[in-house]
Amino acid sequence: MRAFPRRLRYGEEATLVEHLGELRARLIIVLLAVGAAFVVTYVFHGQLLEWLNRPLPDDFQRPVTFSPIEPFTTSVWVAFYAALLLTLPILLWQVWAFLAPAVDEHYQRSMAVLVLFATALGLGGVAFGYWVVLPAAIHFLTSFDESHYTIFIRARDYYKFATFVLIGVAIAYEVPIFVLALARLRIMSAAKLRRSWRVGVFLMTVIGVLLPGVDPVSTLLSVVPLVILYLLSVGLASFFEPRWARRDTFEPSAGEAS
Repeated sequence: MRAFPRRLRYGEEATLVEHLGELRARLIIVLLAVGAAFVVTYVFHGQLLEWLNRPLPDDFQRPVTFSPIEPFTTSVWVAFYAALLLTLPILLWQVWAFLAPAVDEHYQRSMAVLVLFATALGLGGVAFGYWVVLPAAIHFLTSFDESHYTIFIRARDYYKFATFVLIGVAIAYEVPIFVLALARLRIMSAAKLRRSWRVGVFLMTVIGVLLPGVDPVSTLLSVVPLVILYLLSVGLASFFEPRWARRDTFEPSAGEAS
């Protein structure tokens, strides 16, 4: 029995049972990785909570709880979300490994690089969300109409909001990978991306508005980087497309080689 599922080659035939078996094996790998990461993150969940508390204004030293079970369940969920972020590279690689047989082999090296780039962008999104988006959002929300309210921050709601903002920004930062993948697989050319840049900017704005932050400050701080990343990815597609085309000319696909 193999310790890891074998990745099928491009064009290799497999039965439905074999595909389901591979999918099950990859899901097991992801679950084991998340489980192992969860053990680590729960051991250090105190440090995680302190880390998430730092964007809070000085008036709010720590969030409050309103039920006996809330401290336990909140800590578990925070540790679980942190485990998901830690295992993001493994998750992305397993998804890519399962879909790779559908991609021509001379494209696969570029797609593997994009998976590594996606991991770096995801971590960059978490960093940007933590140091830029989250503090601005919390400051705006906790100071809004403060003369009319006695404001308390509930632990369950705050940590859920914070983790959703961080995960949402991390996912949104994967937009360049999606655009570059479209260009690499020749689904959409760089010229077409340039012509339809207004549509792309509109879609990035919609995505930024739909991110977990509900205040105008965090929404603006999410939309602007998304638009910049999209325009940058169009520029990268324009830069790499002729190089990919020249390389594909000298590297025939597996089907042509056989």
